Amino acid sequence: MTTTLDSGSVGIVTPRTVRFDQPLLLACGRELPDVELVYETYGELNPQRSNAILICHALSGHHHAAGYHHEDERKPGWWDECIGPGKPIDTRRFFVVSLNNIGGCHGSTGPTSINPETGKPWGPDFPPLRARDWVHSQARLADYLGIDCWAAVIGGSLGGMQAMRWSLEYPDRLKHCVVIAAAMKLSAQNLAFNELARQAIFSDPVFDDGNYIYRDEIPARGLALARMVGHVTYLSDEAMANKFGRELRAGSLEMGNEDDIEFQVQSYLRYQGSQFSSQFDANTYVLMTRALDYFDLAREYDNDPVKAFSHARCSFLVISFSTDWRFSPTRSQEIVDALIAADRPVTYAEIEADEGHDAFLMPIPRYLRTFSAYMQRVGGDD
Repeated sequence: MTTTLDSGSVGIVTPRTVRFDQPLLLACGRELPDVELVYETYGELNPQRSNAILICHALSGHHHAAGYHHEDERKPGWWDECIGPGKPIDTRRFFVVSLNNIGGCHGSTGPTSINPETGKPWGPDFPPLRARDWVHSQARLADYLGIDCWAAVIGGSLGGMQAMRWSLEYPDRLKHCVVIAAAMKLSAQNLAFNELARQAIFSDPVFDDGNYIYRDEIPARGLALARMVGHVTYLSDEAMANKFGRELRAGSLEMGNEDDIEFQVQSYLRYQGSQFSSQFDANTYVLMTRALDYFDLAREYDNDPVKAFSHARCSFLVISFSTDWRFSPTRSQEIVDALIAADRPVTYAEIEADEGHDAFLMPIPRYLRTFSAYMQRVGGDD
């Protein structure tokens, strides 16, 4: 299959890898002796180096945010709806950087990488991570690229949490912070869903406390179940009803063996789980969900989000979606209220959408218009 590139695509892109030999001290107190980061760039950096945008990815994301790796690639990068010529993050105006975080399984240093001390993959021995560790490694990448200050740091879901952490860790190194479908910390319900997903992985006999990697095996069943649990929470009831309803893929409700009955939604979830288990590492999934659990923007600021945001110096855009029950509009409104109380410039929009949490990945017209309007302001600050 040959991909036909439209005028809104960034076209064929090539991932790059940069290695940092200086050890990276992590929040847990341990060090990574060296770090490799895989990243992609779209657009051109202007002579003033003032038009750079950092994209922070969510739980299962990676560096391939836009465009295609080759002409036969069927699907573009995960945020192609928002990155490209004429799109909200317009690559005719901005130089966009998207990376795979440390701890990932798409080329950056993570559990599948070789531990230089043992000569074997890190596996379950990879150090626990916090969002601030990702931010510090991203700052190293900015230094490498010669970017002193980002025009904007942007992220959805867990990516939005990283963007907020950027505003506190490096307040002088970003002018705008765009937080989409995120929260200052997880609710108890979110913690519970993440634990369910991890337990699905742990229950797979192949997992063996994460040591499967040394036997070149995959806990595919556990990882698929974890993905199915997560995927259900990313969709709204409306989205699932619109997409599947109670349509059957096989069997009949009128008569016959119940074991032969299969609903479309069952088939869809099994497919999603199967695809994910062949592309993602189980140790990485455990690591990432725990980092998501641990995130608490205001913990070291006496649990006072106003006090936390008083350290920020950038402007903010916060976007939520009406049917997102994983990161509900209430969580975004808490962010906005804290920013207002901290006297920080903030723009907020709640978008009516049926797609649930996954709406931030979708081409929803009002969402794209709102996002584009704000990014016009970001571009005007160059």
